[in-house]
Amino acid sequence: MKFRTTRWAAVAAATVLTLAACGDAGSDSSESGEYDVVENPEFPEGSRMAELAEQGTITIGVKYDQPGIGFRGAGQDAPTGIDPEVGKIIAAELGIAADDIEWVETISDNREPFLQNGTVDLVIASYSITDERRELVGQAGPYYVTGQDLLVAADDDSINGPDDLEGKRVCSVRGSTSIATVEEEYGATPAGFDTYSECNDQLLNGSVDAVTTDGAILLGYAAENPDELRVVGEPFSEERYGIGYSPDAPEMCEFLNETLEQAFSDGRFEQAFDLTLGQSGNEVPEAPELDACPS
Repeated sequence: MKFRTTRWAAVAAATVLTLAACGDAGSDSSESGEYDVVENPEFPEGSRMAELAEQGTITIGVKYDQPGIGFRGAGQDAPTGIDPEVGKIIAAELGIAADDIEWVETISDNREPFLQNGTVDLVIASYSITDERRELVGQAGPYYVTGQDLLVAADDDSINGPDDLEGKRVCSVRGSTSIATVEEEYGATPAGFDTYSECNDQLLNGSVDAVTTDGAILLGYAAENPDELRVVGEPFSEERYGIGYSPDAPEMCEFLNETLEQAFSDGRFEQAFDLTLGQSGNEVPEAPELDACPS
């Protein structure tokens, strides 16, 4: 299903931006991408896409505490990371410039409520696609696939993988799939907090034995404290990041999937990745297969 008769024609000058990029992914010095904004996009009358395009603004929920994924430190005007970059690509397809995006910090526990009550238009916040979540809200994608890992103290050799977690105090955010996995499948004692930065602090001060979430996030924290923290073992789950949208706007799914497919093929996703997770040496992943939208 195609929503426009006109098509975005050119990728922004990725070479210039890549040469300018410096610093660790998610740090205050991370670069931010620019994407051509579609002029006068055409959408079905009455659709949520048409409403957003007409109002010229969009509200997007992202994480503020995940280096490389979604991060907003002191002095940053806007969040950086792969999730905000994907948000800017989607906004541009709606004819909305990056400066007209309202970013809202969204933690794991409030992603569904924010979509259900209209606090945000989209959630792009390391939002793993699950059947349970799709009973409450819409999820398009995935646009990125990662896996659950473990972050431990650098001098701790008692944890080398999930099988070593029984009875260990393991931190993750409340409402995440990660904390449920280590408790239900590996016998860990869960320690839930609102943000991963709180978990990181708990690990640094010795209050917990490990932190668990997606590997890309943990590598960012390990890079900030390489003498004190390390990521151990191999990924032990598959996390498929999707874009959350209101259950009252099912038409958004086809638009979001089409936008992702175009971004994979025309280089915009590669540009976004290189500016964020790619800064830590990760290679651009193969484009994942997108889930079909509900009929």
